[in-house]
Amino acid sequence: MEKIREARPITIAEARAVLQASEAELDQFQRRTLDYTEKFAKLSASKARELVDKLVADFGLEEERAVQVANCMPSSIEELRVFFAGGKRRLVTTQQLSDLLALLDQYRERK
Repeated sequence: MEKIREARPITIAEARAVLQASEAELDQFQRRTLDYTEKFAKLSASKARELVDKLVADFGLEEERAVQVANCMPSSIEELRVFFAGGKRRLVTTQQLSDLLALLDQYRERK
C-alpha cells in the first residue's frame, strides 16, 4: 500500500487527469470514480487549477472554497452566493460576486 505523500483539495478535472494517467491499473471503485469525473468535470485539469489559483490569489478565497466554485462553475450571482453562505461568515458585495462571475465566464467552456 502506498503512503499518502500530500493531501490537498483538487478539482474534479484534476482527479480525472490523475485517474486517466493510470487507467490500466484502476480497480472497480476507481473506474466508477473516473466515469463520474468524465461526466462532471467542466474544465480541463490545467484550466481548473489555473482558475482555482486565480480565485485564491485575486479574490482571497480559501482553496477549498475555490475548488468547489471551479467544480460547479455557477452561472449567476444567486448561484454564486451559495458558496458564501454558512460556515465562516464572509461579507461579499454584489460587485465582488459580479467580478467573480466575470472571471468564471472567461473560463467557461463554450459548447
